[in-house]
Amino acid sequence: MEAVLQTKGLLSLPPTPKARALYPSQGFKQRLFATKPKTFSGFSLSSNEVPKLPILVSKPNGFLPKDRNLHICRAEAAADGQALFGEDTDKPKFLGIELVTFKKIIALGLMFFCILFNYTILRDTKDVLVVTAKGSSAEIIPFLKTWVNLPMAIGFMVLYTKLANVLSKQALFYTVIFPFIAFFGAFGFVLYPLSSYIHPEAFADRLLNVLGPRFLGPLAIMRIWTFCLFYVMAELWGSVVVSVLFWGFANQITSVDEAKRFYPLFGLGANVALIFSGRTVKYFSNLRTNLGPGVDGWAVSLKGMMSIVVLMGLAICLCYWWVNAYVPLPTRSMKKKEKPKMSTMESLKFLVSSRYIRDLATLVVAYGISINLVEVTWKSKLKAQFPSPNEYSAFMGDFSTATGIATFTMMLLSQFIFEKYGWGAAAKITPTVLLLTGVGFFSLILFGGPLAPTLTQFGMTPLLAAVYVGAMQNIFSKSAKYSLFDPCKEMAYIPLDEDTKVKGKAAIDVVCNPLGKSGGALIQQFMILTFGSLANSTPYLGGILLVIVLAWLGAAKSLDTQFTALRQEEELEKEMERAAVKIPVVSQEGGNGSLSSGAALNPTAGDSSSSSSEPSTPRNI
Repeated sequence: MEAVLQTKGLLSLPPTPKARALYPSQGFKQRLFATKPKTFSGFSLSSNEVPKLPILVSKPNGFLPKDRNLHICRAEAAADGQALFGEDTDKPKFLGIELVTFKKIIALGLMFFCILFNYTILRDTKDVLVVTAKGSSAEIIPFLKTWVNLPMAIGFMVLYTKLANVLSKQALFYTVIFPFIAFFGAFGFVLYPLSSYIHPEAFADRLLNVLGPRFLGPLAIMRIWTFCLFYVMAELWGSVVVSVLFWGFANQITSVDEAKRFYPLFGLGANVALIFSGRTVKYFSNLRTNLGPGVDGWAVSLKGMMSIVVLMGLAICLCYWWVNAYVPLPTRSMKKKEKPKMSTMESLKFLVSSRYIRDLATLVVAYGISINLVEVTWKSKLKAQFPSPNEYSAFMGDFSTATGIATFTMMLLSQFIFEKYGWGAAAKITPTVLLLTGVGFFSLILFGGPLAPTLTQFGMTPLLAAVYVGAMQNIFSKSAKYSLFDPCKEMAYIPLDEDTKVKGKAAIDVVCNPLGKSGGALIQQFMILTFGSLANSTPYLGGILLVIVLAWLGAAKSLDTQFTALRQEEELEKEMERAAVKIPVVSQEGGNGSLSSGAALNPTAGDSSSSSSEPSTPRNI
């Protein structure tokens, strides 16, 4: 056989000239829609015999009837034995999943479980440290988030960007995660045991006597600086290790089809990790009951939990190394998409110019402020009810477990809610839940005295009732946020035109997310400095919460009207496109077997089923 010509076409000539596939007595349409066509196998063409023929091929779901068979012969045949086009390659599978994909997803799932297991332990522990410490209270949290956490997060991202320019991806991953692991191990075994020696408590007491109790929060940052450093590192674990390291690595090694199939499972796995880590926190917090007198039970619990954090961190590194070493990674196109870069002022101008984007921005900002207002007030009552670090930590363990169970259940119900009641109802559930539980929480704080006799019949004090209602508020609000609010927010971008979609998302990321996170903290700082304490500010915080949630509900209603109108307009345009579809001109066979120009096919003259499918544009092969 002479040199083999690799054709790019999808149709091949028969192996012998006698067995013709295209009969001159039939038109092109009759041959194309033949009910029982003969099947021909692929073959090789001599490089000097037959030239390439341009052939028009349509997609299977184009104007071809679904119940007809268009037999497409194999092309791209090569003399060296390479696989033919359309030929299935037998790849090993496990549980219906390709073995390579299965190994990759299992490793990513283990990484995600360990990361979120650690994050739950760290999130619960950081609150215990800064809220229950001597000379501190929940009033420290707003100041800590604004004046310590935010600058360190910005500094870290600047450092991360510079390291990314000089290090490989694997070296960057290890360079970022190992300092976290080392710090948490050192805190449990070195920094916390030495805290009484390295904290400037006497100096902080002198400053507090001079400045007054309204400066308790800012001075507590200096008083318990190692605990505040732990708080910031725990916050950074959530944003850096979860968002930057894990999701960056997952997006790097998975295809779009794999992401659509397996990323939702990661969300369910995250809540499973939440449940198990909550039980772990509860177990170590209760170790104090088995210890002798004079033993610091919280120090023992902290060492146990930080040991688990270190082991889980090493497991994350092991999974990362194994994937890079033994799992083949997909190749990516080197072409980069141009991302819109908007300054803060440009983002503000864009937000103001579009009503749709303004309403969407209101949703994002309102959630951040609302959850912050209630959460900090609740944690101040939680400290009053559980002043011991072990008791506080044990309660937070139960809280994390309940949050995981509620979010897991809501994720299973969210699809039914979207299908049954639509986007508008789903978008209003989160603010409604937050409003109802917030009203109950602040009512118990403000009117606890008159309600005390009634609550006593149930074996509760007004303070304990406020703690439980506040916990329910946080659990249901966060589960509704993860399962309904976040999907609603992302779905709201879909019907927008491409320019508004891209610029609107960039504007909300630049302005609204930081404003929502720090807005509540700034409001609380102003209230504390004005009224002297968080307790004195409670009535005003309740009023602010009511106004913000009502604005949130109004924006959700307005956005629902606009969203529905855009969806209807989009559906109408699709129907008009389907109704106006025309089948393009194809070629007919000449007498010598070549293809020559022919007439257009009429979509109304043949099979009517072709008009119901989405049009496909033919392409020259």
